[in-house]
Amino acid sequence: MSDERNLLRQTVAALVDKHASGEAVRAAMESPRGYDEQLWRLLCEQVGAAALVVPEEFGGAGGELADAAVVLEELGKALVPTPLLGTILAELALLAADSPDADALERLAAGEAVGTVALDPGYALNGDLVGPDDVVIGVDRDRLVRWETFETTALATMDPTRRLGRITAGTTAPLAADPGIADYAALLLAAEQVGAAGRCLDLTVEYTKSRVQFGRPIGSFQALKHRMADLYVAVQTARAVVTEAIADPSPTSAALARVNASEAFNTVAAEAVQLHGGIAITWESDIQLYFKRAHGSSHLLQSPADVLRGLQSEVLTQPVG
Repeated sequence: MSDERNLLRQTVAALVDKHASGEAVRAAMESPRGYDEQLWRLLCEQVGAAALVVPEEFGGAGGELADAAVVLEELGKALVPTPLLGTILAELALLAADSPDADALERLAAGEAVGTVALDPGYALNGDLVGPDDVVIGVDRDRLVRWETFETTALATMDPTRRLGRITAGTTAPLAADPGIADYAALLLAAEQVGAAGRCLDLTVEYTKSRVQFGRPIGSFQALKHRMADLYVAVQTARAVVTEAIADPSPTSAALARVNASEAFNTVAAEAVQLHGGIAITWESDIQLYFKRAHGSSHLLQSPADVLRGLQSEVLTQPVG
């Protein structure tokens, strides 16, 4: 990782440590907007989180997809609710146009507007947050369409840290050929999942060091050491796959990243519940939030099973030799 990217990670981590404790995350997810608006302003003003993938000529930082992935991984560690993922996807969609909407990009990059790309007809990230001054883009086969007017409906979600909504298009206008927005979404979501999986494992290791049974910490039992070692390998493997995929994006690498990250996070979250015992499913425990985020995230965009079926079809249709 470059020095600049490492500094970006450290800066985001410091903001998260200061402003996104477990209590703060709960307060944010129960607020009218579903996220901490003060923290969002800090992320946009001090870090430029919403400006990372936007070229400098449009008021952005001129960064790369990997920069956005670093931020999302750090936010994922604490399950910080923000409109960042949907906003980045909207920016990438706008940039696919021959003549990008400079005003919209500048507002998104500054955090003055939020955005989303409606990849699924049933729901959208930030789907209950967007308004007339925000950016909504739909996908119509291999084309992107700007939704100039639309109606939104909030949806109940299993994961209270991620707000979703249904968006119904009104008037629309052609935007550009789809550059692979679903693949970008899969890669960025995978980075967020890896961050959350790693933190969930850290919390579990800490708990097993303090929970005493039969006169000794349960983490000292060989069987639990083996289980947590397996979880560590799963997280690190997923992180390596995601990092490589983001460095060289393609439909196949995005699918592999998505599957590995989803499986790692689901496995860690399930084991965390088992190792914490009954306390894990109480509202006071953060583990139940990680468990809900794991399962909610695995069904965003496409489920891992659907992704695997797509990969299988791709392999079967490739010519031999």
